[in-house]
Amino acid sequence: MSGTREKYQKVAYYPGCALEGTAHSYNRSTQAVGKALGLDLVEVKNWNCCGAMEVKNVDPKLQTYLSSRVMSIAATEMKMDVVMAPCNGCYHNLKKAEYDLSHDPKSVEVVDRLSKKAGHATYRAGQVETIHALDWIKHGIGEEGLKERLRGTLKGLKVANYYGCMYTRPRHIFPEKDQGPGSESTSKPHYMDDLLAVAGAENVEFPLKTACCGGAHTLSDSDTSTKLVLNIIRAAEASGAEVIATECPTCHSGLEMHQVRAEKKFGQATRVKIVYFTQLLGMALGLSPKQVGIHENISDSLGFFKEKGIA
Repeated sequence: MSGTREKYQKVAYYPGCALEGTAHSYNRSTQAVGKALGLDLVEVKNWNCCGAMEVKNVDPKLQTYLSSRVMSIAATEMKMDVVMAPCNGCYHNLKKAEYDLSHDPKSVEVVDRLSKKAGHATYRAGQVETIHALDWIKHGIGEEGLKERLRGTLKGLKVANYYGCMYTRPRHIFPEKDQGPGSESTSKPHYMDDLLAVAGAENVEFPLKTACCGGAHTLSDSDTSTKLVLNIIRAAEASGAEVIATECPTCHSGLEMHQVRAEKKFGQATRVKIVYFTQLLGMALGLSPKQVGIHENISDSLGFFKEKGIA
């Protein structure tokens, strides 16, 4: 286990586009939590967009190349073994590129051609391991290590842990999941639940933890996205949650914005707070609300956390 722990102590950090924009508080809190836990994040040099949704819809193999370039830089220029992507979209796309380069000769051919044209080393499947921020903390520190570093508590806080759909789907690109005791589950993920429980939170039984929030369609069909988000928020509130913990910038932004839109357009008011799991862990580790970017969220939760004695 110590060897596994050591592997995740220092990783190549791929924030992706969202964490430098609408999800700045996720970026801020992730780096702050890493520092508090003694985990070293080294940002990928000159990184590019992973291809997100737009490029993938135009040319899937171009998206595979864009994701492969990030992994190539980490492996060949930075000499790193692990890439950590806290964004579900980035994490998903890097994992998908890894799978495609292991199983599709045409993807290998396209990536090699584009890499040579761009003037960098071609990424070969297996050169790095891509992990999520949840894997990073779970395996880099673990529950016991986290417990030793707590300076506060989330005791009395009822949390619905929302993972979103891209963290677990499609299952075949996540071969490390569903591997028995200790591994993450694609049908009922639990890593976020495990970590927040150590910090003192009460995790409610939340049936929609991997339901789609409609984030990919929020511009083309806002009403559908609002209704999907409202389903998620209503389910969380019905489960007794005061807070929805997130680990995806698209989901987080969608929940926050459509919570507001649901009240303005449909008259459906909800009061649950939307907060990144790293923000919750950060406060439990003794960091101030400002250090974890609570003030940058749309969902105004500072007063709530002060009342709960957490902030």
